[in-house]
Amino acid sequence: MNVMVEIEQRVSGVRDEMIRLRRDFHRHPEPGFRESRTAGIIADYLCNLGMEVREGVGRTGVVGVLRGNAPGRTLMLRADMDALPIQEKSSSPYRSTNPGVMHACGHDGHMAILLGAASILSGMRKRLSGQIKFVFQPAEEGAGGAKEMIKDGVLEDPGVDAAFGLHLITALPCGTIGWGKGTIMAAMDSFVLKVTGRSGHSSMPDAGVDAIRASARIIGDLHALNTVNSESGASSLINIGTIRGGEAANVIAEEVELTGTVRTLSPEERVSMQDAMRRIVGRVTGDFGAGFDLDYREGYPPVVNDGEMTDLLCRVAGDVPGVDGLLELPPLMASEDMAFYLQEVPGCFFFLGAGNAEKGLIRPLHSSEFDFDESALAVGANLFAGLAASLPGME
Repeated sequence: MNVMVEIEQRVSGVRDEMIRLRRDFHRHPEPGFRESRTAGIIADYLCNLGMEVREGVGRTGVVGVLRGNAPGRTLMLRADMDALPIQEKSSSPYRSTNPGVMHACGHDGHMAILLGAASILSGMRKRLSGQIKFVFQPAEEGAGGAKEMIKDGVLEDPGVDAAFGLHLITALPCGTIGWGKGTIMAAMDSFVLKVTGRSGHSSMPDAGVDAIRASARIIGDLHALNTVNSESGASSLINIGTIRGGEAANVIAEEVELTGTVRTLSPEERVSMQDAMRRIVGRVTGDFGAGFDLDYREGYPPVVNDGEMTDLLCRVAGDVPGVDGLLELPPLMASEDMAFYLQEVPGCFFFLGAGNAEKGLIRPLHSSEFDFDESALAVGANLFAGLAASLPGME
């Protein structure tokens, strides 16, 4: 029997189980590095499949290793586990039971897909060569769980030769594959900027240095960078997320704190945006006679897909039931810590459409009403299993 035909048959046997797992994860979301219940369910599931299982990788991560019937390459398949600090607004029977925490980014689906693929491939191990690492990663949402897993040796023993990850997205119809070669997602850095002035009575503005006025000028000038860069063809984006300052309505504010993010698509733009920020803040505070302290923190690097691995994805997707077209995407300004793995090994991160307008499943990621078409789970498991069976050196 053709291996892709066997995978398709086995997918039908785990379809309901994936939905059950996804809904259970959705009911019981856990924040980054606190995914203890989630990790326990995953570890037990992998153990029951007869895999070698390692827990506590990168603090709360889980890794299962499936060894094929002959020596070969090692493939890593990755899913993220953490939920977001969002209060869910839903009447669904599987809505979150954890107040203020919600799977609003599809990670519950990612885990269910990877567990489905693990079940499919464990039943086919005699047909496989090499090893497959099923990596369930904590803390993707800003805390950088991928770096912690790498520190704990997730890419070693056995060494990983290729890596794949996916992200469900309702902006694409269910079954559509969004893909790209090279840089497909942005680097994301963050900053804390403190602007210091001199307090005084609001009736005598010349006697003080207004940190709020200086900050307002800074915000306008920083946001103007986005327009300039867009017109020049560069791809970078700065956003101010919070502003805190001032003590009373009739007092000139002495200090303002601003926080935000900077997103760029190349190392050169990453450096130039940081330099531009420092120049603007220095110039504006100098004009006002104010001071500043800029704490600029480099975060996730860009997500860069390997050309060969992306070609493999597109070839496999062409044979997967439920795939309803492949769409080459321009680089996105969102970020993902899958980037850290792809800095170390060749691989591909792609998007799996899970939207369904007829069912009203079109809310964007990170929405308090986010949900997706669960038909995408079978497509994702089929894709992951197909990649494992098709990677050269693992057939």
